[in-house]
Amino acid sequence: MSEQSPTGATETERDVMEYDVVAVGAGPAGLSLAIRLKQLDPDISVCVIEKASTIGAHILSGAVIETGPLDELLPDWRDNPPPICVAATEDEFWLLNKTGGRKLPVPPGMHNKGNVIVSLGAMCAWLAPQAEALGVEIYPGFAAAETLHDETPGEGSGKVIGVRIGDMGLARDGAHKPGYTAGIDIHAKVTVLAEGARGHLTKRLIRRFELDAGHDPQGFSIGIKELWQVPEERVSPGKIVHSFGWPADTSTYGGSFLYHLDKGRIALGYVSGLDYQDPEYKPWEAFQQWKNHPMIKPLLEGGSIVSAGARAIVTGGWQSLPTVEMPGAILIGDTAGLLNVPKIKGTHQAIRSGMLAAEHLVASKLAPEGFDAKLRASAAMAELRQVRNIKPGFKHGLWLGMLNAAWETVTRGRSPWTLKNKPDWCAMEKLDEYRSPERGYIDRELAPRDRLAGVYFAATEHDEDQPVHLQVADTSICIERCTVEYGNPCTRFCPAGVYEIVEEPSSDGDGEPVKRLQINAANCVHCKTCDIKDPYEIINWVTPEGGAGPNYQNL
Repeated sequence: MSEQSPTGATETERDVMEYDVVAVGAGPAGLSLAIRLKQLDPDISVCVIEKASTIGAHILSGAVIETGPLDELLPDWRDNPPPICVAATEDEFWLLNKTGGRKLPVPPGMHNKGNVIVSLGAMCAWLAPQAEALGVEIYPGFAAAETLHDETPGEGSGKVIGVRIGDMGLARDGAHKPGYTAGIDIHAKVTVLAEGARGHLTKRLIRRFELDAGHDPQGFSIGIKELWQVPEERVSPGKIVHSFGWPADTSTYGGSFLYHLDKGRIALGYVSGLDYQDPEYKPWEAFQQWKNHPMIKPLLEGGSIVSAGARAIVTGGWQSLPTVEMPGAILIGDTAGLLNVPKIKGTHQAIRSGMLAAEHLVASKLAPEGFDAKLRASAAMAELRQVRNIKPGFKHGLWLGMLNAAWETVTRGRSPWTLKNKPDWCAMEKLDEYRSPERGYIDRELAPRDRLAGVYFAATEHDEDQPVHLQVADTSICIERCTVEYGNPCTRFCPAGVYEIVEEPSSDGDGEPVKRLQINAANCVHCKTCDIKDPYEIINWVTPEGGAGPNYQNL
């Protein structure tokens, strides 16, 4: 008799594909790993799977990149650059108030001379065919639902041996819809997790193998971004502007980026630290307020949004990096937590870690053991150690955070201490214990007017009748406790309006209306904020069917 799998199909229905290495995620880390593996040993079989419908469709970043690692990976890349690639020309750094701002010296780590502004999604779509030309097999629309493990009793039990691709065409009740396709098992000697921030397979593996033991909890921010088309004369290609201050209050970590591209395009966004205390804070609203600031609004008036989206950004840094190796698997890129927060850059770290992982696997004959030590002794970790105390310093407020950042910059991170990180979910205060600041928000005029309009510009698509990929362990907590204690912050921190508290008539029609949590999973843009910030830790983000989710255009 065939055995029922967790995803609904029987084992006998599944095809099996075998490779030396499978990389989960076709971002800069996964693709760089694949390219470097083939450069070093063309005989290694490499597969890269990606949950998005096309390569780059789920990729969102600022993105200004340092080119050193890319120069090493593809020395001739400038002869055929990514489709959006603008050389950085000037930097500005501003402290904003509600009506204006003060221009400040650019912090040393934020100078961008020699860097380039790219669309990271377009860059990954540009990297993919170069990997395929080397013999890498890349499969978009393949969503890894779970890792596979060797459960044979004895030494090595539990070793990761590959991934299971989720079934396609399952209804919410688990029944097979017309066109149902059983998933595929991909077996590999080494599985490389390159899922980006808060990878859903990675978080399970961290728990299973206790990879966070001896390390601080990981920290995150949410970055919300839009790409605008404006009159070309307003744009100064290569100009880079960052700001902090308004609309964030002094106890909330937040700041903006605005990058001038070519052809009348401007990429702009706002980052909010998910360690915020205010249960009534709305990251999406803070972004829209910033767009309507008197210094920003004139750039955008009369223009139009091309694309919009949101994603979690990993910000824990050096002290929050988990152990990055386990039996049969390794972690790289944002999955590991390599983003440099003060620089607001992670792409060079992702490429660097992918190359380092490839070099280690080739030298070790596909043995993950030793990669953790190699990564910690690398330039990637040295870079993170130098800035390890800057982001945690802002937990004490804006001004102490700025003083601490100045000290850490001057001393180049040589402080004899390392500040600690705590989980983001526990930073939120309860309604009766916290007084929200008077934010003084302004009337907004620029599009989009609400979050659902923003979802339109993300072009997100999910089959309405597929299993809900946002799993809430106990919805009674949402109504009986969270409503009173926190005021249901999921309805505010989600940038896509996924969570709603709705009222329905009582069963007898005469009693008080009954409240329930409604999950609009089809709106989800895969930012994973709910999985991170929920104060009860009862929301679990899992991957939907392959190909579902946002379809970002040049974000």
